[in-house]
Amino acid sequence: MPPFALQRIDHLVLRVSDLARSLNFYEQVLGCQLARRRDDLGLLHLRAGSSMLDLVAVSGPLGQRGGAGPGAEGRNVDHLCLRIEPFDAEALVAHLARFGLQPLGPVTDNFGAEGDGPSLYCTDPDGNTIELKGPAHAA
Repeated sequence: MPPFALQRIDHLVLRVSDLARSLNFYEQVLGCQLARRRDDLGLLHLRAGSSMLDLVAVSGPLGQRGGAGPGAEGRNVDHLCLRIEPFDAEALVAHLARFGLQPLGPVTDNFGAEGDGPSLYCTDPDGNTIELKGPAHAA
């Protein structure tokens, strides 16, 4: 047993090819809020509910440490899951469409921190997969 209790994801850092484009996506499409800029590092800190999502420019001082950026031959992470509420599939699909985005497939039930519940997947501008997850079904 570790000498601590895991509470939640504090933050996730994604390396991106275009900070402005990614900031627009995470703010406009997903509702994140810019909390702090570190232009000297090519780093943006975004609030994502009670967690943080950091965007690092692949071409910036921090981003260069990771080598080649995400692309068809490789990616940063498998996916990021964001718990959302309410989960209205039609409204979500319409919202994504306003930004020229389509879900990667139909709504599916998946297991998450709260149990089984609905999920819809899309991608960000760098091809990172985002899972939009609704509340768990009542037991």
